[in-house]
Amino acid sequence: MAERVLVVGGVGREHALAWKLAQSPQVQQVLVAPGNAGTASCGKISNSEVSLSNHSILAQFCKDHHVGLVVVGPEVPLAADECIVDDLTAAGVPCFGSSAKAAQLEASKSFSKAFMERHGIPTARYASFRPAATSSTVDKALVVKASGLAAGKGVIVARDQDEACRAVMDIMKDRAFGSAGEEVVVEELLEGEEVSCLCFSDGHSVAPMPPAQDHKRLQDGDQGPNTGGMGAYCPTPQLPDQELLQQIRESVLHKTVDGMREEGTSYGGVLYAGLMLTNQGPKVLDFNCRFGDPECQPTSS
Repeated sequence: MAERVLVVGGVGREHALAWKLAQSPQVQQVLVAPGNAGTASCGKISNSEVSLSNHSILAQFCKDHHVGLVVVGPEVPLAADECIVDDLTAAGVPCFGSSAKAAQLEASKSFSKAFMERHGIPTARYASFRPAATSSTVDKALVVKASGLAAGKGVIVARDQDEACRAVMDIMKDRAFGSAGEEVVVEELLEGEEVSCLCFSDGHSVAPMPPAQDHKRLQDGDQGPNTGGMGAYCPTPQLPDQELLQQIRESVLHKTVDGMREEGTSYGGVLYAGLMLTNQGPKVLDFNCRFGDPECQPTSS
Protein backbone atom coordinates (compact mmCIF):
# COMPACT_ATOMS: atom_id res chain seq x y z
CA MET A 1 0.00 0.00 0.00
CA ALA A 2 1.35 3.42 -0.97
CA GLU A 3 0.53 5.51 2.09
CA ARG A 4 1.13 8.69 0.13
CA VAL A 5 1.63 9.52 -3.54
CA LEU A 6 3.38 12.69 -4.64
CA VAL A 7 2.30 14.12 -8.00
CA VAL A 8 4.78 16.55 -9.54
CA GLY A 9 3.25 19.42 -11.52
CA GLY A 10 0.58 22.07 -11.30
CA VAL A 11 -1.79 22.12 -14.29
CA GLY A 12 -4.99 20.30 -15.26
CA ARG A 13 -3.06 17.13 -16.08
CA GLU A 14 -1.80 16.83 -12.51
CA HIS A 15 -5.25 17.63 -11.10
CA ALA A 16 -6.68 14.76 -13.16
CA LEU A 17 -3.91 12.40 -12.03
CA ALA A 18 -4.38 13.33 -8.38
CA TRP A 19 -8.16 12.95 -8.67
CA LYS A 20 -7.80 9.46 -10.15
CA LEU A 21 -5.09 8.32 -7.74
CA ALA A 22 -7.18 9.48 -4.76
CA GLN A 23 -9.91 7.01 -5.80
CA SER A 24 -7.62 4.07 -5.12
CA PRO A 25 -8.15 2.28 -1.80
CA GLN A 26 -4.39 1.71 -1.73
CA VAL A 27 -3.70 5.45 -1.46
CA GLN A 28 -4.08 7.24 1.85
CA GLN A 29 -3.21 10.74 0.63
CA VAL A 30 -2.16 12.47 -2.60
CA LEU A 31 0.27 15.39 -2.39
CA VAL A 32 0.66 17.68 -5.41
CA ALA A 33 3.74 19.88 -5.81
CA PRO A 34 3.28 22.69 -6.52
CA GLY A 35 -0.35 21.98 -7.40
CA ASN A 36 -3.00 24.59 -8.13
CA ALA A 37 -6.18 26.06 -6.67
CA GLY A 38 -8.15 22.96 -7.64
CA THR A 39 -5.80 20.61 -5.75
CA ALA A 40 -5.33 22.88 -2.72
CA SER A 41 -7.82 21.00 -0.55
CA CYS A 42 -9.95 18.29 -2.09
CA GLY A 43 -10.60 15.28 0.12
CA LYS A 44 -7.51 13.08 0.07
CA ILE A 45 -5.67 15.63 -2.13
CA SER A 46 -3.59 18.55 -0.87
CA ASN A 47 -0.80 20.75 -2.18
CA SER A 48 2.78 20.56 -0.95
CA GLU A 49 5.38 23.32 -0.84
CA VAL A 50 8.29 20.90 -1.03
CA SER A 51 11.06 22.16 -3.32
CA LEU A 52 11.40 20.26 -6.57
CA SER A 53 14.74 21.76 -7.57
CA ASN A 54 16.92 19.95 -5.03
CA HIS A 55 16.41 16.25 -5.58
CA SER A 56 18.34 15.22 -2.47
CA ILE A 57 16.00 17.28 -0.29
CA LEU A 58 13.01 15.97 -2.24
CA ALA A 59 14.11 12.36 -1.74
CA GLN A 60 14.47 12.93 2.00
CA PHE A 61 11.04 14.57 2.12
CA CYS A 62 9.54 11.49 0.45
CA LYS A 63 11.16 9.19 2.98
CA ASP A 64 10.21 11.35 5.97
CA HIS A 65 6.59 11.61 4.83
CA HIS A 66 6.20 7.97 3.78
CA VAL A 67 5.68 8.76 0.10
CA GLY A 68 5.49 5.39 -1.58
CA LEU A 69 5.36 6.64 -5.18
CA VAL A 70 6.23 9.82 -7.09
CA VAL A 71 4.27 10.45 -10.32
CA VAL A 72 5.87 13.02 -12.63
CA GLY A 73 3.49 14.99 -14.85
CA PRO A 74 5.43 17.54 -16.97
CA GLU A 75 8.20 16.86 -19.46
CA VAL A 76 10.88 19.28 -18.25
CA PRO A 77 11.78 17.41 -15.01
CA LEU A 78 11.99 14.18 -17.01
CA ALA A 79 14.21 15.49 -19.79
CA ALA A 80 16.51 17.63 -17.64
CA ASP A 81 20.17 16.70 -17.27
CA GLU A 82 19.39 16.09 -13.59
CA CYS A 83 16.32 13.96 -14.26
CA ILE A 84 13.95 13.74 -11.32
CA VAL A 85 13.17 10.07 -12.01
CA ASP A 86 16.84 9.09 -12.30
CA ASP A 87 17.79 10.92 -9.11
CA LEU A 88 14.87 9.77 -6.95
CA THR A 89 15.16 6.18 -8.16
CA ALA A 90 18.86 6.20 -7.27
CA ALA A 91 17.90 7.44 -3.81
CA GLY A 92 15.47 4.57 -3.31
CA VAL A 93 12.23 6.46 -3.99
CA PRO A 94 9.91 4.67 -6.47
CA CYS A 95 8.94 6.88 -9.44
CA PHE A 96 6.54 6.65 -12.33
CA GLY A 97 8.05 8.30 -15.38
CA SER A 98 10.73 7.91 -18.02
CA SER A 99 14.46 8.23 -17.52
CA ALA A 100 16.37 11.16 -19.04
CA LYS A 101 17.70 8.92 -21.81
CA ALA A 102 14.25 7.64 -22.66
CA ALA A 103 12.84 11.18 -22.57
CA GLN A 104 14.99 12.02 -25.61
CA LEU A 105 12.04 10.74 -27.63
CA GLU A 106 10.29 13.98 -26.70
CA ALA A 107 13.18 16.28 -25.87
CA SER A 108 14.78 15.96 -29.32
CA LYS A 109 12.66 15.62 -32.43
CA SER A 110 15.87 14.98 -34.35
CA PHE A 111 16.65 12.00 -32.09
CA SER A 112 13.06 10.79 -32.32
CA LYS A 113 12.92 10.90 -36.10
CA ALA A 114 16.26 9.12 -36.47
CA PHE A 115 15.08 6.48 -33.95
CA MET A 116 11.89 5.89 -35.96
CA GLU A 117 13.90 5.58 -39.14
CA ARG A 118 16.22 3.01 -37.55
CA HIS A 119 13.33 0.87 -36.32
CA GLY A 120 10.93 1.13 -39.25
CA ILE A 121 8.25 3.07 -37.38
CA PRO A 122 5.93 4.86 -39.85
CA THR A 123 6.43 8.64 -39.89
CA ALA A 124 6.74 11.57 -42.29
CA ARG A 125 9.82 12.00 -44.48
CA TYR A 126 12.14 14.46 -42.80
CA ALA A 127 15.54 16.10 -42.52
CA SER A 128 17.28 17.73 -39.55
CA PHE A 129 19.31 20.91 -39.87
CA ARG A 130 21.69 23.11 -37.99
CA PRO A 131 21.94 26.78 -39.11
CA ALA A 132 24.77 26.33 -41.62
CA ALA A 133 22.80 23.80 -43.67
CA THR A 134 19.36 25.36 -43.85
CA SER A 135 19.26 28.11 -46.46
CA SER A 136 19.43 26.02 -49.64
CA THR A 137 17.53 22.93 -48.53
CA VAL A 138 14.43 23.80 -46.48
CA ASP A 139 12.51 25.76 -49.10
CA LYS A 140 10.53 22.67 -50.11
CA ALA A 141 9.40 21.76 -46.57
CA LEU A 142 5.85 22.42 -45.42
CA VAL A 143 6.28 21.64 -41.71
CA VAL A 144 9.05 23.18 -39.61
CA LYS A 145 9.64 22.01 -36.02
CA ALA A 146 11.96 23.20 -33.29
CA SER A 147 13.81 20.03 -32.30
CA GLY A 148 13.84 20.71 -28.56
CA LEU A 149 11.12 21.12 -25.94
CA ALA A 150 8.78 24.01 -26.78
CA ALA A 151 5.71 23.23 -24.62
CA GLY A 152 3.82 21.88 -27.64
CA LYS A 153 4.13 25.14 -29.56
CA GLY A 154 7.29 24.61 -31.63
CA VAL A 155 5.59 23.43 -34.83
CA ILE A 156 4.85 25.74 -37.77
CA VAL A 157 2.70 24.44 -40.62
CA ALA A 158 3.81 26.38 -43.71
CA ARG A 159 1.39 27.00 -46.56
CA ASP A 160 4.13 27.66 -49.13
CA GLN A 161 7.90 27.72 -49.56
CA ASP A 162 8.29 31.34 -48.46
CA GLU A 163 6.44 30.66 -45.22
CA ALA A 164 8.62 27.63 -44.57
CA CYS A 165 11.75 29.74 -44.96
CA ARG A 166 10.34 32.43 -42.66
CA ALA A 167 9.57 29.75 -40.11
CA VAL A 168 13.18 28.60 -40.14
CA MET A 169 14.36 32.18 -39.60
CA ASP A 170 11.88 32.69 -36.77
CA ILE A 171 12.99 29.52 -35.02
CA MET A 172 16.74 29.50 -35.65
CA LYS A 173 17.71 33.15 -36.01
CA ASP A 174 15.08 35.03 -33.99
CA ARG A 175 14.82 32.21 -31.39
CA ALA A 176 11.01 32.24 -31.26
CA PHE A 177 11.19 29.08 -29.12
CA GLY A 178 14.47 29.81 -27.35
CA SER A 179 17.12 27.09 -27.21
CA ALA A 180 14.59 24.53 -28.52
CA GLY A 181 15.29 25.98 -31.97
CA GLU A 182 19.04 25.38 -32.11
CA GLU A 183 18.18 22.54 -34.48
CA VAL A 184 15.13 22.20 -36.71
CA VAL A 185 13.36 19.23 -38.23
CA VAL A 186 11.53 19.78 -41.51
CA GLU A 187 8.92 17.31 -42.70
CA GLU A 188 6.49 16.61 -45.47
CA LEU A 189 2.97 17.73 -44.59
CA LEU A 190 0.79 14.76 -43.68
CA GLU A 191 -2.93 14.94 -44.43
CA GLY A 192 -5.64 13.25 -42.36
CA GLU A 193 -7.15 13.15 -38.88
CA GLU A 194 -4.81 13.57 -35.93
CA VAL A 195 -5.22 11.33 -32.88
CA SER A 196 -3.30 10.73 -29.66
CA CYS A 197 -2.57 7.16 -28.56
CA LEU A 198 -1.09 6.81 -25.07
CA CYS A 199 0.03 3.65 -23.34
CA PHE A 200 1.59 2.50 -20.09
CA SER A 201 4.87 0.62 -20.42
CA ASP A 202 7.20 -1.28 -18.11
CA GLY A 203 9.94 -1.43 -20.73
CA HIS A 204 8.67 -4.69 -22.22
CA SER A 205 4.89 -4.65 -22.61
CA VAL A 206 2.43 -1.89 -23.47
CA ALA A 207 -1.09 -1.27 -22.15
CA PRO A 208 -2.85 1.25 -24.42
CA MET A 209 -5.35 3.80 -23.14
CA PRO A 210 -8.42 4.85 -25.14
CA PRO A 211 -7.38 7.07 -28.08
CA ALA A 212 -8.05 10.80 -27.76
CA GLN A 213 -8.06 13.84 -30.01
CA ASP A 214 -6.87 17.26 -28.94
CA HIS A 215 -7.18 20.62 -30.64
CA LYS A 216 -3.92 22.52 -31.02
CA ARG A 217 -4.65 25.27 -33.55
CA LEU A 218 -5.58 28.58 -31.94
CA GLN A 219 -8.55 29.55 -34.10
CA ASP A 220 -11.77 27.96 -35.35
CA GLY A 221 -11.64 25.96 -38.55
CA ASP A 222 -8.18 24.52 -37.72
CA GLN A 223 -6.57 27.90 -38.37
CA GLY A 224 -3.85 29.89 -36.62
CA PRO A 225 -0.67 28.81 -34.85
CA ASN A 226 -0.29 25.69 -32.74
CA THR A 227 -0.85 26.02 -29.01
CA GLY A 228 -0.08 23.72 -26.09
CA GLY A 229 -3.64 22.38 -26.39
CA MET A 230 -7.09 23.95 -26.68
CA GLY A 231 -9.05 20.96 -25.38
CA ALA A 232 -9.45 17.22 -25.91
CA TYR A 233 -12.04 14.47 -25.94
CA CYS A 234 -11.91 10.71 -25.52
CA PRO A 235 -12.72 8.18 -26.89
CA THR A 236 -12.45 9.41 -30.45
CA PRO A 237 -14.61 8.14 -33.34
CA GLN A 238 -11.62 8.44 -35.68
CA LEU A 239 -10.37 5.08 -34.34
CA PRO A 240 -13.43 2.83 -33.99
CA ASP A 241 -11.71 -0.10 -35.69
CA GLN A 242 -10.03 -2.56 -33.30
CA GLU A 243 -7.90 -3.85 -36.16
CA LEU A 244 -6.48 -0.36 -36.73
CA LEU A 245 -5.86 0.06 -33.00
CA GLN A 246 -4.00 -3.25 -32.97
CA GLN A 247 -1.93 -2.07 -35.95
CA ILE A 248 -0.93 1.07 -34.02
CA ARG A 249 -0.13 -1.01 -30.97
CA GLU A 250 2.19 -3.31 -32.90
CA SER A 251 3.72 -0.98 -35.52
CA VAL A 252 4.20 2.05 -33.26
CA LEU A 253 3.89 1.45 -29.52
CA HIS A 254 5.48 -2.00 -29.26
CA LYS A 255 8.13 -1.18 -31.84
CA THR A 256 9.11 1.94 -29.91
CA VAL A 257 9.38 0.21 -26.54
CA ASP A 258 11.23 -2.75 -28.07
CA GLY A 259 13.57 -0.44 -29.99
CA MET A 260 14.44 1.59 -26.92
CA ARG A 261 15.20 -1.58 -24.97
CA GLU A 262 17.34 -2.93 -27.83
CA GLU A 263 19.35 0.30 -27.75
CA GLY A 264 19.96 -0.07 -24.01
CA THR A 265 17.35 2.44 -22.83
CA SER A 266 14.40 0.71 -21.19
CA TYR A 267 11.26 2.83 -21.51
CA GLY A 268 9.08 3.00 -18.38
CA GLY A 269 6.09 5.24 -17.74
CA VAL A 270 3.69 6.71 -20.29
CA LEU A 271 4.48 6.73 -23.99
CA TYR A 272 2.37 9.19 -25.98
CA ALA A 273 2.27 8.85 -29.75
CA GLY A 274 0.77 11.72 -31.72
CA LEU A 275 -0.47 10.17 -34.97
CA MET A 276 -1.84 11.28 -38.31
CA LEU A 277 -4.29 8.84 -39.89
CA THR A 278 -3.21 9.11 -43.52
CA ASN A 279 -4.41 7.23 -46.60
CA GLN A 280 -1.22 5.16 -46.28
CA GLY A 281 -2.01 4.26 -42.67
CA PRO A 282 -1.15 5.76 -39.26
CA LYS A 283 2.09 7.77 -39.14
CA VAL A 284 3.81 9.23 -36.09
CA LEU A 285 3.94 13.02 -35.85
CA ASP A 286 5.86 13.04 -32.58
CA PHE A 287 6.29 11.33 -29.23
CA ASN A 288 5.76 12.62 -25.71
CA CYS A 289 7.28 10.87 -22.70
CA ARG A 290 4.37 11.63 -20.34
CA PHE A 291 0.63 12.21 -20.12
CA GLY A 292 -0.51 15.02 -22.38
CA ASP A 293 -2.29 18.09 -21.11
CA PRO A 294 -5.20 18.23 -21.90
CA GLU A 295 -5.41 14.57 -23.05
CA CYS A 296 -4.86 13.29 -19.52
CA GLN A 297 -8.09 14.89 -18.36
CA PRO A 298 -10.54 12.93 -20.56
CA THR A 299 -8.49 9.70 -20.60
CA SER A 300 -8.42 9.52 -16.78
CA SER A 301 -12.16 10.00 -16.34
